[in-house]
Amino acid sequence: MLLFTDWTLLRLFPPLRAMWAAIGTQAKVAITGQNAKRVLFGTINVRTTHRTVFIGRSVGTRDVQAFLLALRRAYRRAGTIWLLADRASGHTAAATLALAKELRIEFVWLPKQWPELNAMDQLWKELKRDVAANRQAASIDNLAERACQWVLNLTSSQARRKSGMASSKFWLRSLSQHIWQPTWPQAAFSRGSLPPPNSRDERCWRQRHPGYEKPPAPG
Repeated sequence: MLLFTDWTLLRLFPPLRAMWAAIGTQAKVAITGQNAKRVLFGTINVRTTHRTVFIGRSVGTRDVQAFLLALRRAYRRAGTIWLLADRASGHTAAATLALAKELRIEFVWLPKQWPELNAMDQLWKELKRDVAANRQAASIDNLAERACQWVLNLTSSQARRKSGMASSKFWLRSLSQHIWQPTWPQAAFSRGSLPPPNSRDERCWRQRHPGYEKPPAPG
């Protein structure tokens, strides 16, 4: 299974982008002065565009490891997971690589200073424009949750287009057309934990994947 992975920083202070305003007036963005932050770790499947998102508080080794554990829980039945990633310190730390090996997760390093190769990086750019730009959320947790739902609720065609994978110039276009059949993950989640049985999250998951049968809990 081949996935792009990347993280992005969400701040309560909104990123400023071009916006409409009445002629002769200055556009205004109301802010509170607070600037809390959260980190979103995400993956997108090269073949199916299936996405997972995990909310963390930093990009340090501990949060990266929590993300890897959550990712393996989501893809519990998969074999080796190959992650196309940059060489961020949280990825290359010895403890992270040791845990990844234990979880049967292999990093495939992308070239430095070339973020346009990472489909997840492109998806984050679209997210910030649509969810965070020019307006401040009620709270950082509210912003993080809305960002997660934006990523997870995209259709496959939307995710492919917004991530750049639909482009004729996508560098893995040929591979993505001939890659092996996917192993469906157990859940699409936003906080790194499996949804409770019969919960709204689980019902949403089953609606998106009606042919999926949840495996029995480990004995």
